[in-house]
Formats: sequence, C-alpha cells, structure tokens
Amino acid sequence: MTARIGHIRAASAGLVLFVGSTMAFAGEADVVAAKARKSGDGWNFDVTVAHADTGWDHYANGWEVVGPDGTVYGTRELLHPHVDEQPFTRSLSGVVIPQGVTEVVIRARDSVHGYGGREFTLALPQ
Repeated sequence: MTARIGHIRAASAGLVLFVGSTMAFAGEADVVAAKARKSGDGWNFDVTVAHADTGWDHYANGWEVVGPDGTVYGTRELLHPHVDEQPFTRSLSGVVIPQGVTEVVIRARDSVHGYGGREFTLALPQ
C-alpha cells in the first residue's frame, strides 16, 4: 500500500510538471517584423507579433517603440487575444520621434510575462 501511495504522488508531481510546462509553452511575445514610414509630423509603424495566445489568460497585449536611450515614443495596446491569427500585424500612427534618432527598437509584451520576447531593431528610413 505504501508503494502505491508513493507511485500516485510521483504521478501527481509529473502531472503538475506537465501542466506547468504546457502553460509556459506560450512563452513571450516576439516581434517578427516591423516597418516605419514618415507621415506629416509623425511616424506610422506596422508591427508583426508572434505569440502562442491561449485565450484571455495568456495573450500578446501590446507593443512599443523605444528609442536608443530607452525613451518610449509610442505604445500600441492589444485589447484581445489573437488565438487564430498568428502572427498578426497591427499599426500605430502619429508617433513623434525626435530629429536625429535613426533607429528604434520595437518590443512586444504578453499578459503573463510582460516584456522579454524577441525585439526588433528598425532603422528609420531617411
């Protein structure tokens, strides 16, 4: 009987590890492509994000345009999961970037990990 209880405990621990690794599978949100174009007084960005959204509990929920000194020039909020649309592209218009800045970093975040996935360095067309 004792051996059986030990076996059940080991199986339960294995199940917890399996469930935990399944939840981590979604990982962090990655920026896989980005384009920028100057328009009027600002910039328009088209950013493609990849993330294994699982639903409202874990999804890519935003991205931002960051300058070389860490200044955030613009943020795009993503208000719902994109479970069946991966990767997906969303735009942000009117981003004001100071003259002299020649490249920016685009980074995405998700609702579980925050920022931390693959970033994309983008040279701004002159």
